[in-house]
Amino acid sequence: MYTVLIISVIIVIIVLVLSVVTTSKAYQYKHIIDPIDNHQENSTETQSGDNK
Repeated sequence: MYTVLIISVIIVIIVLVLSVVTTSKAYQYKHIIDPIDNHQENSTETQSGDNK
């Protein structure tokens, strides 16, 4: 009975530690954002220029 309890507690601790490590690594990841392309702005100006 106690062996099952001890093994269960060890498994829970391992899962908890792995979750904390994974979350910590996720917060340390540096996200990069692609620069805004000027093509979208130029196409908007062209469309509004054609309507005049």
